[in-house]
Formats: sequence, C-alpha cells, structure tokens
Amino acid sequence: MLVKDLTDRNHPFLYVDDLATKARAVMRNRGLRALPIVDEHKRLLGVVSRMNIMTITSSISPIRVKGIMSPPKIVTTIGMDASNILREMIRLDEWYVPVTVSSTDPIYTGILGLEAFIRTSLEKDFTNLSKPLSEIMSNHLLTCSPEDDIDNVWRLMQKRAFAGLPVVTKGKLIGMITQKDLLDTGAVSLGFEAKKGRFRAPPKILAIMKTSVETLKPEATIKEAAELMLRKDIGRVPTANEEGNLVGIVDREDIAKALL
Repeated sequence: MLVKDLTDRNHPFLYVDDLATKARAVMRNRGLRALPIVDEHKRLLGVVSRMNIMTITSSISPIRVKGIMSPPKIVTTIGMDASNILREMIRLDEWYVPVTVSSTDPIYTGILGLEAFIRTSLEKDFTNLSKPLSEIMSNHLLTCSPEDDIDNVWRLMQKRAFAGLPVVTKGKLIGMITQKDLLDTGAVSLGFEAKKGRFRAPPKILAIMKTSVETLKPEATIKEAAELMLRKDIGRVPTANEEGNLVGIVDREDIAKALL
C-alpha cells in the first residue's frame, strides 16, 4: 500500500501570511488536529497544531501563521510505502503527516492520518482486530481532577504531549478533557486572564469537561474501539470496569500499532 492510497487530498491548508486567528477558526470549525502551511506556490513550509493555536490569547491577534507554525517532524510523499511511514509516525508520536508530490517537488498534496489506515484495516478485516483491548491499552495513566485549574492541565498536556486526559474522582471516570475542548471554549485564554487578576478564580476543568464519555470494557475488541473512534471522531477511548473505575485507555496510535 502506498501513501497516495491513504492520502486525504481535501484536507484544508493555509498560506504562510494568513492570520493565526484564521487558522484557529478553520481548526475549530472543521475539527482539525493539524493544518499544513504553504507558500504562494503551495510548497509545504510547516504545520499548525492545536497546541500552536492555543498560544493565541486574543481574538484579534495580528500574528500570522508563520509566527506560530512548527516544522513537520516528518514529511512523506505520495509514492512512499505507507507501512514504513506509519511506523515512523508511531515512533515520533505523530498522528498526521503532510504529503508532498516528491522529495524534489515539495508541493503540498494532502495529509496522511492514522485514521485512514485504521479505516482501511477495518474494510480489509485484519486478523488483529479481534484481539481484546487489554492486550494493547495503556494502564499507566495520567489523569486530572474536575477541580484542577484549566491552564495547569493545559501546561501538563504540553509537557507530556497528550491531546486528552481522563477526569477522575476517587478512581472513577467522570469525564474527559481534550485539546479540542480547550480550543473550542477558549478556556486557556480565560485561564491566562484569570492569572492577571481579571477573574476571581482561574476556571476549573469541571466547567468544560465532557461528562458523556464513550467507554469500553477491557475485554472489548480492537475492532470495536476502532469503529467507535471513527464513528465518533474521537482520538482515544477510556476502558473501565463494571464498577466504573478507570483501568486503561486506548488511542489511535495503539490501534494502528496493533494493526501494522
């Protein structure tokens, strides 16, 4: 399978001199996790992530995307072997990789996401899809509390490169908080303002966390988790026991790794 077979050629991109606030609007409206940035000739220059976007604290910021974009950790081309690139994506903890025409012609042509590989694997009914989640889930978990300050949790996400955290009280899963929640609500900006003394207290995770959380049992299959992630467009699924205690978490990277 080649990269071109999994490339999303309709994935949005922006030009290097577009406003960063435009990037934020596009990512919010389209639910994007990564936004490629190109020059006037559509040559790939960088990528804007949700983490980059959350550094903007004003709705009228004059900053251009070139001021917040990051160089891609990895770039692939349409003719490369997809399996090799997917393994490198997992090694580098990258869920999305920009795709260019060739190594000598860096014209942006689309993006390769782990979900494209997962979707193709479901269609082909790979054998590993029947394995239980208990074999691949992470059980060394980083969680947060509903009473944690939002900006502290955001900084923790930055430090550990996590896109989402389970919210737990006395071992029980009561919600989830993700980068998307922080971006959609502008809660990180509120946290910064609170630190400046414009609010009585910094906003808490309780104010924006999702309490309706999709969960699976550890004995559920990889196929069930993959289908749920694609159907709901979520990046991770917590696993809980019969008592509602959090016992693990599975993300797209875990699924893709198991299928390769």
